Amino acid sequence: MYKHFKIYKPYGYLSQFITNQKKGGKHKLLGELGNFPAETMAVGRLDKDSEGLLLLTTNGKLSAKITAGNSEKEYYVQVDGQITEAALEKLNSGVDISINGETYRTRDCVSRILETPPVFPARAKKIRDERHGPTSWVSITLTEGKFRQVKKMTAAVGFPTLRLVRVRIGRETLENMQAGEVQELKEVAL
Repeated sequence: MYKHFKIYKPYGYLSQFITNQKKGGKHKLLGELGNFPAETMAVGRLDKDSEGLLLLTTNGKLSAKITAGNSEKEYYVQVDGQITEAALEKLNSGVDISINGETYRTRDCVSRILETPPVFPARAKKIRDERHGPTSWVSITLTEGKFRQVKKMTAAVGFPTLRLVRVRIGRETLENMQAGEVQELKEVAL
């Protein structure tokens, strides 16, 4: 019987259960958030400084299906400055970013401005305050998930990412979860 979990990965955690780095004791790992079966794996990743919805499963086939590029992943992204409609159009039509030293053209993106800033738990590390200029929030939905893709995309259109929170994978949502919260799922809604 497979086990599935959704968690709100907090800022500062690595999306893994063990580390092979020599200074591994300094990193916060997913295993610290709950008592998971030994064969549990993260479905995809979120960077250490990104947060939000992360799915965990003991089913390798489910993990492969989600990471294959067919499942939508939605992110709420706080960017530096007041993002423009022209920047959103560029995001939606595709931008060039660097992946492993090669130019990669993004695809299948839907972005929109969030008129009302979303409410998330306070982050362990403060982002910045209004003295440094305005910020805005945008929703970005992708089916792919390259290394630091969303951050590279917003930077490519002139609006660097300040905070990134994944709010949806398929039909699974973050809802009103708190940072570090774990919920066991009977099945994963894709």
